[in-house]
Amino acid sequence: MKLRTALAAAPAIVLAAGTAHAQVEVQWWHAMGGSLGEKVDEIAANFNASQDEYVLTAVYKGNYTETMTAAIAAFRAGEQPAIVQVFEVGTATMMAAEGAIYPVYELMAEHGADFDPADYLAAVTGYYTDPDGNMLSMPFNSSTPVLYYNQAIFEAAGVEAAPTTWPELEAAARQIIDGGHASCGFTTGWQSWVQIENFSAWHNVPIGTLSNGFEGLGTELAINSPAHVAHIQALADWQADGIFKYGGRRSDSAGLFYSGECAMYMNSSAAYAGVVDSVDFDFGVGMLPYWPDVAQGPDGGPQNSIIGGATLWVLQGQDAEVYDGVAAFFSYLSSAEVQADWHQFTGYLPITTAAAELTEEQGFYAENPGTDTSIRQINLHAPTANSKGLRFGSFVQIRDIINEELEAIWAGDKTAQEGLDAAVERGNDLLRQFEGDNS
Repeated sequence: MKLRTALAAAPAIVLAAGTAHAQVEVQWWHAMGGSLGEKVDEIAANFNASQDEYVLTAVYKGNYTETMTAAIAAFRAGEQPAIVQVFEVGTATMMAAEGAIYPVYELMAEHGADFDPADYLAAVTGYYTDPDGNMLSMPFNSSTPVLYYNQAIFEAAGVEAAPTTWPELEAAARQIIDGGHASCGFTTGWQSWVQIENFSAWHNVPIGTLSNGFEGLGTELAINSPAHVAHIQALADWQADGIFKYGGRRSDSAGLFYSGECAMYMNSSAAYAGVVDSVDFDFGVGMLPYWPDVAQGPDGGPQNSIIGGATLWVLQGQDAEVYDGVAAFFSYLSSAEVQADWHQFTGYLPITTAAAELTEEQGFYAENPGTDTSIRQINLHAPTANSKGLRFGSFVQIRDIINEELEAIWAGDKTAQEGLDAAVERGNDLLRQFEGDNS
């Protein structure tokens, strides 16, 4: 069944309170577990305490995939929440659900909320806008990958600073391993996001045609270019040499860094809190390395990285009073104070310039060196068609394909060329299926 058909067919429901004086309930389904889930509950509780017209109920529905699946099922049953958190690779799927989505720019205007898109970080909002630049969903937990490094190991090995290029990283890793200071140079989390998607944006090379899918459904993947193949083959060669060690598809590799086995670790800026809680050594945070002969930024260096994380989508089928509450909550959530607190607690990017400025004024960056790396990196240069983000249908499944092919490369079963060619062919098949279902 077409997603848009399934969603649009869901009957409207009303969540408004039954009496004139009762507060209006607004349901928010999210994918934040653990300490992040506790922080979400805190945000909801503080919003509820800030006014007496609405009650925001935050409901944990599992990981990103599970939350999105639950929202689709809820539409079919006519039991959808007002707000659902959807990860960035689900953007094209949500956009294709015609009649089911209440675009944020329309919601805020129609319900009288104070809303200026210019207040939000362009590198964040650009991922979630339509071709006319209108915001479709509300940014919430946006992150970008950075380089974490073990300062104690660096000092013992005589490595003076975080490497800025891949050749520098290789040299540092060999120096560390040869000196017996660690058995592994570096590892990576979320390999498709970091080593394919962000590699592409950072070097200003396309992930796919039609501006990485922003210009339409007829896009095709381009991750088997000479630049991609050379990069992945280098990682495969380093895997054989012990410089790189693969630790899993998501953040499974974190333990390799926490234990000191690997001296460097590439993962989300939002991994910062986990690193702080898990290591007993001093660590630093640097930008992603780049290949000098590949990078095509305006100054000949890197371009800008792209985000991960998720946004909040508003779903159709609610009473007008519920949407008044959603608009009020989004205004509250976007305030500098709330965003600065969320940014400092989690390592996610602040979604507004005001929140970043407040964080700096509060001395957080000075007291926690490296925590501004993600902001500097994502804003390094104005985004291009290659570095704005990506918008591919079925990209959750395509990421699984990329992971499978990368694992075959790391195992030595395929060359980088063979594996990436296969990823492109298999991924394009899914893109054509998505195009057929939504054209």
